[in-house]
Amino acid sequence: MNHPSSTQEVPAHGDVPRHVAIIMDGNGRWARSRMLPRIAGHRRGLEAVRATVENCAERGIGYLTLFAFSSENWRRPAEEVALLMQLFQSALTQEAERLHRAAVRLRVVGDTRRFGRKIRLLIEQAERLTADNQRLTLTIAANYGGRWDILQALTRLVADKGRPEKLDEAALAPYLAMSYAPEPDLFIRTGGEQRISNFLLWQLAYSELYFTETLWPDFDAQALDQAIASYRGRERRFGRTSEQVAATLATAKRA
Repeated sequence: MNHPSSTQEVPAHGDVPRHVAIIMDGNGRWARSRMLPRIAGHRRGLEAVRATVENCAERGIGYLTLFAFSSENWRRPAEEVALLMQLFQSALTQEAERLHRAAVRLRVVGDTRRFGRKIRLLIEQAERLTADNQRLTLTIAANYGGRWDILQALTRLVADKGRPEKLDEAALAPYLAMSYAPEPDLFIRTGGEQRISNFLLWQLAYSELYFTETLWPDFDAQALDQAIASYRGRERRFGRTSEQVAATLATAKRA
């Protein structure tokens, strides 16, 4: 199935978004409020990931993208980074079969060259195991940055085709890290911060943004439903007037 990575047409606005992207913020604060080490918050956050994957699948969401580790997160204390890498490796080991049984396809996007060989191998194995699953595509953005994504796409394009005389969105889109997925309809950030932090800069151009004070370890089915309800009440125009959007969607329905 082909999904354009540039917004040239107004997609159907259903009750449930096709693609949800989430910045999972608040693990450390959740742990601190309970006088626990930060890694305890990250472990509890992994439980929230499991629940959110299932909750999204049950609601008919086709794509879920989670910002697990940004290219800027390497600046965190070395001990915390090491613990996060251990948790990532453990999750890949333990979750691949679970995802496969649930008919979930796993993809990992980002510059994985900085990860250890064991993690890279586990990523390859998990992606291969779940490649044919169609219930939900779960994408983990790891060592990912939106600026990195655009630059690597441009670099690959030039390597493949040389320096094009004319460069447009359609030419660059197939080289983006998430060219296999439609653009996110709904972006969620937990933890109260209201910024996108170099996440999917190209793909979020027309996404509906939803910010919640809920810390990620507390993000449950009710919190997801609140985000979807907010999305459902919005009119997506993509720079057009309401009348133009209505006319475009009416034409699409008749086709």
